[in-house]
Parts: sequence; structure tokens; C-alpha cells
Amino acid sequence: MDGWDKPVGSSVGAMMSEDNGSTPSPLVNQSCAGLKCYMVLFEAEKTAIGSICFLAGPFTFLENALVLGVIAATAALRQRPSYLFISSLALADIFASCFFTTSFLDFHLFHRLDGPNAYLFKLGGVTMAFTGSVGSLLLTALDRYLCIHQASRYKVVLTRRRALLALLALWSATILISFLPLMGWRCPTGLSQPCSRLFPYIDHRYLACWVSFILVLLSLILGAYALILWRANRHEASMTGLQGAPTRGQARMRLDIRLARTLGLILLIMVGCWLPTLSFMLADVSVQLTHVQQRAFAFCSTMCLVNSAVNPLLYALRCRELRVALMRLLGCLSEGLGCCQRHVGRDTTLTLPLGESNSCSAHSESEAPRLVSCRPNTVSEMVGKQQLDMTRK
Repeated sequence: MDGWDKPVGSSVGAMMSEDNGSTPSPLVNQSCAGLKCYMVLFEAEKTAIGSICFLAGPFTFLENALVLGVIAATAALRQRPSYLFISSLALADIFASCFFTTSFLDFHLFHRLDGPNAYLFKLGGVTMAFTGSVGSLLLTALDRYLCIHQASRYKVVLTRRRALLALLALWSATILISFLPLMGWRCPTGLSQPCSRLFPYIDHRYLACWVSFILVLLSLILGAYALILWRANRHEASMTGLQGAPTRGQARMRLDIRLARTLGLILLIMVGCWLPTLSFMLADVSVQLTHVQQRAFAFCSTMCLVNSAVNPLLYALRCRELRVALMRLLGCLSEGLGCCQRHVGRDTTLTLPLGESNSCSAHSESEAPRLVSCRPNTVSEMVGKQQLDMTRK
């Protein structure tokens, strides 16, 4: 995003010429006074985008804080790698709801003009939140991949200690990458070319590296879920060959088809929210963006916040064990805090045995009869069923 400094009349004229698709004014290459040249939203666009932020921001914070609180209050869930990764995802999305909403509204709606260090610190917080969110999604996908491909050795391969080390490595790398501009890797020319036209003070090379890193993470997520679906398809085919065709009363939708539907929903939301934003960033690295494209990017970037709002519904609140823990915790809170501590300490241990703290994807062996008798409708339940079927063969 380059900067420019021009009178109001020429600024309006240049903006109109760009929006109409004509050749940009040469004034675009001049220096930018403050950060005004990056504040390109019209009033109607401010209202629409501000409404999205004001609605999605608090909602994202509350639901992710709820997930984090339930896992933290339930001792058995804290012992499981699957829920550690979900906790990391919830924490990253809480950061996204705070950093993105406040910095985005301050900049685009309230026109707050920060200095380079203050702006880069805020931008680093946003980058850290979204990078941590995508990284946690990758760890969740890898956890489910190990669960179905290493079903018999899952507890040995992915221990709680290894899960914590993976989270430590993830967040260390995330913090380092996110605050590189604040530590010195910024545009050498201030606000003029070849700086980004989407983010002040950001060097094109840093932006290209970050986008490439996120694309690699998303590709690994897609690959992990594709392997999960392939393995589920092979397992269903082998089980059908061993058991023969199901009778009419026993017929039900195959596991791999249900899994494909669930994974398709997850991937559709993830790609739909991230692909437009990353596409604009890649375009910013290679070409000079117009004001129309800058405004379109501002809208697309709010979709990343929407993705953070949807993540708890896809990865956490659809898990039956977490819902059970939530209902018990809410019941305890309604009876009083003192009762809650005794009740959770006793009943949670019965429902979520500590002896099975490393069981696959948030399901213990003691829940096998219920898991087999009902149709799983989440990735965790489907993968848990897959593990049980494979260990019985």
C-alpha cells in the first residue's frame, strides 16, 4: 500500500478516476500525510463493516471464552491433547475478537492516527491471533489424522506432554513471525512505494512470506482431512465386504459419506473466509491496488473474524463430551459456587475418566456402547467411532 499526499479536490478526483477503472493519478505515488490515504471507506461501507465487527466481535469473544472456561474447569478434558488443541484455538479466536475488532474500528471508523510503533504493535496482535488460529486448526487436523491412521498407537504417539510442546512451538513461532515488522522488518520507505497498500509500514516481502506461511498451513489442513476421508472410505469398504450388504432395517448412511459432509462444511467455511483475504494480499504484493480493491479487502478481512466466530461451533460445541461438561457446569453454577466445586470434582471424573485422558478425539472407551448405538455427527465422534471399529477388528 503506497502513500500519497494531495489536496482534497485532487484526492476526490483521483479516487473517482480509480473507481471508474481509468488510469490512476500520478499523485498516487506521492507521500502520505499521516495514514489518511489508507482510510478509504465510504460512510455506507463504514456502517456495514462496523455492524459486522460490533456483532461478531463480542459474540466471538463470549463463545470462545465459554469453551475455554469449560475446558479449564473440567479436569478430565484438560488432560486430553484434543481439548488442549481446541483450547489453543479458542484462545487465538479470543485474541482475534479483541485485537482485530478494536484496531479495525479505531483505524477505519474512528480514524485514529497512531505512530509507526503503535500501529505495528496493534497489527502484530491481529497477525498473532489469526496465525495462532490457523496453526491451532492444523494441530487439530493432525490430531484427528493421527487418531485414525495410528489408532492402536494414538496414546503413545500423542501424549499430553507432546501436545503441550507442540503448542509451545506453535505460539513461539506465531509471536516471532507476527511481530517481525515491529522488531525492524518494515518498509524502508515509510508509507510510499514499495510499501503495502493494504497495511501501513509493511514491506511487500514480509507480506509475501506471511501469506505463503498461511497458505502452507491451510494446504496441510486440507491434506490431513483428505487423508482422514480416504482412510474412512477404505475402512467402510472393508467393513461392508466383511459384513455383507446391510438389511433394510439396519441400513444407514455410510460413515465416510457423513464424514465427507462434515469435513466439506468445515473446509468450505475455512476456505471461503480466508481465500478472498489472502488473494488480495497476494495481489498487493504483485500489483498496485486501487481504492475499490482496498475497500473490498476491508470487507473480506472481516470474514476472518466471522471464521473465528464459527470455529467454536464446528470444533468445540459439537463435541458431546464438552456439551455434557458445559451442562453440568451450568447446573452447578445455578445451584451455587460451593456446590459446583464438589459436583464437578466428583461427577466429571465419572463421566470423563482420567484413566482415558489420552483417548482419541475426546471420547473414552467407556462410552463405546453409546458411541456405537448412535450416529456420530461431528468429526470427533466419527473419528472416535473409527478408532473403536479398527481396534475391534
